[in-house]
Amino acid sequence: MTRRTIRIAMNGVTGRMGYRQHLVRSILALREQGGLDLGDGRVLWPEPVLVGRREHALRALAEKHGLTEWSTGLDAVLADDSIDVYFDAQVTSARADALTKAIAAGRHVYTEKPTAADFAGALGLARLATEKGVKHGVVQDKLFLPGLLKLKRLVDGGFFGEILSVRGEFGYWVFEGDWQEAQRPSWNYRSEDGGGIVVDMFPHWEYVLHELFGRVTSVSAQTATHVPRRWDEQGKPYEATADDAAYGTFELEGGAVAQINSSWTVRVHRDELVEFQVDGTEGSAVAGLRNCRVQHRSATPKPVWNPDIPATYSFRDQWQEVPDNTEFDNGFKAQWELFLRHVVLDEPYHWDLLAGARGVQLAELGLRSAAEGRRLDVPEVTL
Repeated sequence: MTRRTIRIAMNGVTGRMGYRQHLVRSILALREQGGLDLGDGRVLWPEPVLVGRREHALRALAEKHGLTEWSTGLDAVLADDSIDVYFDAQVTSARADALTKAIAAGRHVYTEKPTAADFAGALGLARLATEKGVKHGVVQDKLFLPGLLKLKRLVDGGFFGEILSVRGEFGYWVFEGDWQEAQRPSWNYRSEDGGGIVVDMFPHWEYVLHELFGRVTSVSAQTATHVPRRWDEQGKPYEATADDAAYGTFELEGGAVAQINSSWTVRVHRDELVEFQVDGTEGSAVAGLRNCRVQHRSATPKPVWNPDIPATYSFRDQWQEVPDNTEFDNGFKAQWELFLRHVVLDEPYHWDLLAGARGVQLAELGLRSAAEGRRLDVPEVTL
């Protein structure tokens, strides 16, 4: 086989998600397996160029993983014609400007979400990339989780019949940062820095609902800042100005209704950190990150409400596990592989900046719905 190198400028890999999932478990994992087999006698070899603001952190990462190229100068990296792809995992507030520069420089772009601070900016990026003729993709990692892949298998196979409703629960307790270190960065809780659970999670819910069940046509949301005082990375107290919980209702094309609770102020009493229950006329399923359980219409028990006697059976035991039937790779890595094949082989790829704009639109409308106390229609997004 012949090797083809693809050079990827990776901005924001000193952060938790950019480092763990995108650099280590995706790009470096591809290198460890010998590259990406393109199926035509060639192997694609990803060559990361680390980009960021903290020189010491970049140097330390490069030395740790045997990489030779890193830079604090984004403009200089984008001006290098040997760079094929620009990837962005920075804080949200810095993302749109960097993506605009990369597109203007003619680089293909792949980015975390949200793609911009507002819908107008996100749609503008999609239009600019289309005009410039560069390939573009947005991370939609939850579609590649084993649990949701099993759920999609059920949807595609017609298991549910008519889908009636979707109920989602996501979240965990994020420590305030005083007596135990917080698991998330402090900017997540400052709206002026692009923080907030609606901005963070509604783009995820948009693509999950859109891809599996249908386009979101309306949204009604209630938000809250349940923990108003937190402590930052230096141990200093600050006032949380962003929402840390959101309770959303989404009407879907076709009539199904989805309700999803998102919270960083909830203690977990479920099997996984995120779970979706789908109920249909022919059956139901509960899917998490990895597992999926089903209950078919023909095997549905007939419970009777009687609060005067204790239950003599376990409701959970009445469900059946969906088998893996395949090996599941890391979801981030799986999507990276699809995007790189799209760049090199021009294979179809629809998780693009327009899809990213839909997520930003839903977050924006969700926040507006909460502020105005009413349900809002979600217009279809087009270029």
